[in-house]
Amino acid sequence: MPEKILFVDDEPSVLQGFQRLLHREFVIETAVGAKGALIAFSANGPYAAVVSDMRMPEMDGVQLLAEIKLRSPDTIRIMLTGNADIQAAVGAVNEGNIFRFLTKPCGKELLAKTLNAALVQHRLVNAEKELLEQTLSGSIHVLTEVLSLVSPAAFSRAVRLRRYILHVVKRMSLGSPWKFEVAAMMSQLGCVTLDHETIDAVYAGRTLSPVEQVLFDKHPRVAHDLLINIPRMEPIAWMIAHQNQPEVVEGDITDPDRADMRLGAEILAVTVAFDDFLRQGLSRTEAAHRLVRRHKHLDKRIFEALVELEPEVDQKQTRPCSIADLAIGMILEQEVRTETGLLIVAKGQEVTPALILKLRNFYEKNVMDGVLTVSVPEGLSLAKGAS
Repeated sequence: MPEKILFVDDEPSVLQGFQRLLHREFVIETAVGAKGALIAFSANGPYAAVVSDMRMPEMDGVQLLAEIKLRSPDTIRIMLTGNADIQAAVGAVNEGNIFRFLTKPCGKELLAKTLNAALVQHRLVNAEKELLEQTLSGSIHVLTEVLSLVSPAAFSRAVRLRRYILHVVKRMSLGSPWKFEVAAMMSQLGCVTLDHETIDAVYAGRTLSPVEQVLFDKHPRVAHDLLINIPRMEPIAWMIAHQNQPEVVEGDITDPDRADMRLGAEILAVTVAFDDFLRQGLSRTEAAHRLVRRHKHLDKRIFEALVELEPEVDQKQTRPCSIADLAIGMILEQEVRTETGLLIVAKGQEVTPALILKLRNFYEKNVMDGVLTVSVPEGLSLAKGAS
């Protein structure tokens, strides 16, 4: 995809001049005025860089570039200004809204050099972003699989919480739904430090001893401490740490990011309680009404989302499969337990290489059945199974 550069000015003749001057070296698009620039961003974006004049009606260059920063943080922002506007340009630089500013008149050589520098910066920003996203995605994948292997019951609850939260987030039209989804999947990670008896007791609704309860209550903070050093996971770690106390406020409560974190912790707390009620045999409506009584200031949209949440309907084609024939990507459609009742794998878990190894190890000890019920997603090649 070509790296596009948008030039913005309130004089069409000036824009035509830039187009003639630079079209052989760069992919240039133009917009008349700030309003035209914002329309262009919505219709034709993203842009690698934007070059804006300072003096324009309705919205000046500083305001426009600040707005573009909000809409497209990765776009490199450059401003053209007359000598009288230098103080305003310096302010824009100090606020972090622009990459460079150029004074008029600006020759082709300097302008081309600046645009090339902007494109290099854009590539660096995107390379770093991609690396962070890959690191984050890989870290979450590993931690999720560790949770599924070490604590299947906790993993099963995390999967249910993910389903509830995705529905709530959609109902509330919240931005960045991935943050809330990851918070759900990682919310039970701290349970890896607890013994199987405690975990099974919690998710079966049995009363814990005082000692067990103290240990279980610490699991959100354990998860926080495991996640906090992963890039971009700090807000999610905070949500998880406060899932039992979402009303706790630390720092500036007017900070939008902190408000988002508090909302995530509240949704997590509510969906955990909702899951507890469902596991006790209550209907969705009964569970939601109990939540309202417990959480006096519960957002009405969360209540409505949980009430209207459809029960899981199993329409998958299932079949028996021997452990020797398990393939990566299959879905286990049963709980897998040892002969003594120890939960090895939760229902609904995707088959991975590590899971196949775990099941084979238990099977070779003659403590579990060798035939499991699985479903095979459409398009899965069984040749991909582990050998």
